[in-house]
Amino acid sequence: MPLEETTVRASKKKPRARRWGRAAISAFVTLVALVTMTAGATASGTPEEPSEGPARFAPGFTHGKVAVDGGTIHYVRGGSGPAIVLLHGWPETWLMWRDVMPELAREHTVIAIDLPGLGASSIPTGGYDKVTTSRRIRQAVNRLGFTQVEILGHDLGVLIAYPYARDFPNEVTRLAMIESPLPGFGLEELYGLSWHFRFNSSPSPIPERIMDNDDVSTYLGMMFNFSHRPDAIDRERYYKAYADPARRTAGYEYYRAFAADAENNKANAGSRLAMPVLGIGGQYSFGPGVASSFQQVGDDVRTAVAPDSGHFVPEENPRFTIDCAKLFFGAQSGTPSQPELAGCAP
Repeated sequence: MPLEETTVRASKKKPRARRWGRAAISAFVTLVALVTMTAGATASGTPEEPSEGPARFAPGFTHGKVAVDGGTIHYVRGGSGPAIVLLHGWPETWLMWRDVMPELAREHTVIAIDLPGLGASSIPTGGYDKVTTSRRIRQAVNRLGFTQVEILGHDLGVLIAYPYARDFPNEVTRLAMIESPLPGFGLEELYGLSWHFRFNSSPSPIPERIMDNDDVSTYLGMMFNFSHRPDAIDRERYYKAYADPARRTAGYEYYRAFAADAENNKANAGSRLAMPVLGIGGQYSFGPGVASSFQQVGDDVRTAVAPDSGHFVPEENPRFTIDCAKLFFGAQSGTPSQPELAGCAP
């Protein structure tokens, strides 16, 4: 849910939805094209990945699928030691973690998950609220043999990690949350800054009819181009991941559930998080805002700001993400090597 720096104003006219949709898409094609021309080449060199079997992006990782209520969840697993679950955001997949997974796997069992409906996970018919989703993730983790985990989440993954930790506090030891405030505790304040929030959460079939396959690279490309380092994002992989209209609908359904998520979060805010929580914001994006949101629901919340990063921190600055995560989730203590890592210390 990146923050764009521009807004698109809808026309006051009321032509037919299909024609209006084409006009709206065309309205920002020129802007996106101009930004794309100056954004540099997209990240490249990442091999195509299977949905099951040995991974290709790095040795020691394996793709698999596990059955949960409502379907199957795809995961990529590697390493050994305490389990750390990686939850991606929209509009991405598990692949956003590819640059940080090998080093984290030196001390942890790393489990990068495709959220239900996205990536190579199956598409459930319902249950896109974050409580239901978190329980599906927990079910997958349990069936992989883990009953206690740490969670590193980005964007939409933050919203899912929170009820997981809140509702099963004995099973989650630490949370590191990147680049999203919580529904009911700050997320709604962003709606007026970026039109994609209301577009994605519009009732079906409004975004489905407006956004065709040909429009995917324009729309998602706009999101990626408003990062601080757009060249770091392997956007072609994500365009492909959201080329299926059913996958795009799954993404919209997560947004459509935000209002219900906010109500649930506020109703259960009394069950405060006792485990350590690290809120990470990009220097050119949310900054300390993530921690500010979690301070309303947690008792031990730390703040870190990722330098040289916009919204997509794990891809824009993987070195900071690795160093911060190894400090926060690691057993070692001591003085961080860089000032920006101070909040990451355990």
